[in-house]
Order: sequence, then structure tokens, then C-alpha cells
Amino acid sequence: MATTADFRNGLCIEFNGDLWIITEFQHVKPGKGPAFVRTKLKNIKTGKVVDNTFTAGIKVTTARVEQRPHQYIFKDDYGYNFMNLENFEQVSLDEKMVPFADLMKEGQEVTILFHAETETPLTAELPTYVELTITYTEPGIKGDTATNASKPATVETGATISVPLFIGQDEKIKVDTRTYTYAERVK
Repeated sequence: MATTADFRNGLCIEFNGDLWIITEFQHVKPGKGPAFVRTKLKNIKTGKVVDNTFTAGIKVTTARVEQRPHQYIFKDDYGYNFMNLENFEQVSLDEKMVPFADLMKEGQEVTILFHAETETPLTAELPTYVELTITYTEPGIKGDTATNASKPATVETGATISVPLFIGQDEKIKVDTRTYTYAERVK
């Protein structure tokens, strides 16, 4: 058990019969009335983000989750297959447990969250940025840069990312996996 004083980003709690990760929290002490804690909670299984307010000092049940490094191997009819980088065991995850599958290429390192008590995999997470090669994009038209214009580009995994006009085919770019946006060109 923990109280709202123990809240921190990344803490996993049991809430409404599900596992949630605290992504943001703010302790508020109004001039009138009791203190409270505003939180943004992300559901581990569905990825849904909700706002919730806890009364300060309330007890919550924490869940122990472990992050383990894995490498993406291949996809088959049962889902995505990963290999543990420490003991080389394989884990298969359902498609809904891998929210960023279209940015993942074979050999990509990911982190898989496991519920420590039951040893069940919960979700997989890519690093914040991944480097991908553009396989197709329309050429930019010279003089079309009066504004911050962008164009669609298909990367090697099949995902479509919006990139600036100066990015061409066969270039490597860095993609932010949290927002599916272009971050920078890789040299």
C-alpha cells in the first residue's frame, strides 16, 4: 500500500480493477477545503489515458512491474515474438499489447513490462526515438517553403510519417514513437 505522498511518474497502481501507470501528477492545496492530487493515469492494457483526482493521504494499492529488455524477432499468426536479451527465452505478445507495431523493425530492442507477481507480460514499449529509412516520398517542390509545410513519407516498416519538404527518399530519419512525428534527420 502507498499513499498519495508516494506518487511519482511511472508508478504502477491498481485502480478500478485494472493496472494503471501514473504519467503526470500535481499536488494541489486550495485555500479552502482539503488538499488533493490531480493525476493522469494510463491503462497498461488498453493505453487509454484518464484524468483522476485523489484526496490527499488516501491509500492506493501499488503493483510491482518489471521492465525487461527484449528484441523483436518476427510476427506470426499468434502475434509479435520477442526474445529476452538476458536469458534468450521467447515471449509472444498479442497485437493489442504492442501499440507501436508499425514503427518496429526486426532486431529492434524494446522494453516489455511484466507483472512481477504473476509473471505475465503487460505491454511492450519502444525507445523514445527510432531511426528509420524512408522508402518512398514525393519530391519537394522548390519555393514551397513559405510556411512550415510537410509531406507524407513511407518508412521501411510501412508506417506513414509526416516529414518536412526537404527530406528525400532513402534518407534516415529519427521518429518520436510517442507522437509518431518526425524528430530530425540522421547523419
